[in-house]
Amino acid sequence: MAYDEDLAHRIRAIVADEPGLSEKRMFGGLAFLVGGNMAVAASGQGGLLVRIDPADADELVDDLAVTRMEMRGKEMDGWLRVTTEAVATDTALTAYVDRGVRYAASLPPK
Repeated sequence: MAYDEDLAHRIRAIVADEPGLSEKRMFGGLAFLVGGNMAVAASGQGGLLVRIDPADADELVDDLAVTRMEMRGKEMDGWLRVTTEAVATDTALTAYVDRGVRYAASLPPK
C-alpha cells in the first residue's frame, strides 16, 4: 500500500515553516524529519506515525485509533500509529504533528 498523498500534503502544510525540516521516503511512507530525526510520517500502511517521548505512550494509546507502532512483532513505546480517521480534522492532525515535531526537535541533531 502506498502512503496517503493527501495526508502527506496536509502534514507538509503544518510543518512548512519548521527549521531543519526534511522529507524522506522510508518504510513505504513519507517521513518528515527535524534535524535528521523522524518526527511524523504518512505511513505506507495507512494513517500517521508519530514519534513521541516513550514516557507518554501509556497516556496516548487508546487501543482503537492510537496504538503503539509495531516493528517485527515488537511494540515501540516511542512511536504511535494513528488511524486516518483519528486525524481527519486539521485540529487533530496538527496536535499529533506538533507533538512529533516537538519531540524530534528535542533530540540531538543527526
